[in-house]
Amino acid sequence: MSQSIIELKGVNIYQSSTLILGDVNISVDKGEFVYLVGKTGTGKSSLLKTLYGDLELTQGEGWVVGHNLRELTWKTIPFLRRNLGVVFQDFQLLTDRNVNENLKFVLRATGWKDEKLMDDKIADVLDKVNLSTKGFKMPFELSGGEQQRIDVARALLNSPKLILADEPTGNLDPETSDEIMQLLFHICRDFGTSIVMATHDYVVINKYPARTIKTENGKVWDNATVAS
Repeated sequence: MSQSIIELKGVNIYQSSTLILGDVNISVDKGEFVYLVGKTGTGKSSLLKTLYGDLELTQGEGWVVGHNLRELTWKTIPFLRRNLGVVFQDFQLLTDRNVNENLKFVLRATGWKDEKLMDDKIADVLDKVNLSTKGFKMPFELSGGEQQRIDVARALLNSPKLILADEPTGNLDPETSDEIMQLLFHICRDFGTSIVMATHDYVVINKYPARTIKTENGKVWDNATVAS
């Protein structure tokens, strides 16, 4: 089996019976930062959903953080997801509880039971995103940038080998986008976490260059140019 964090070979990705992406061949190494670009409707979300087990892989070969995507079941998907983090554009924080309880909810859902260990882990990830003092804040008390940092912290809870970020700067102003990009590159560089980031923001890509793959015409093109 490949040592890559992501390895797709001859993969066909379907939504229901409709072929979305055909003959996908992608390899992402440990500690690599990769942009995923493409117009709306070209398959970016379908590709990400395949990587975290939300869309079943039925054709081709695929491994993500050591898990064979062809062999995933409802029992094994949680083990895959413990090894990866997902960062969403719209944060998806629970509005009825504070930051600490949002993060504790995720830890309990992924099998943590020891309260002291959970508290220590929450303090650790909040420190990594420079929000150590915000644990008792409710989501509505945070700025958009702070909520996105909490979303990143949540993705870090299980020390993932891979983070899948879906338009993480899509709802942010340019200055806050810069802060989030610096944070993601810091996580990639200093913790060796692989990151695949879907984005439409070519300003961000040009300012923080990295390998780029593109969904277009039912295919995935590697090392795509970033000209919009």
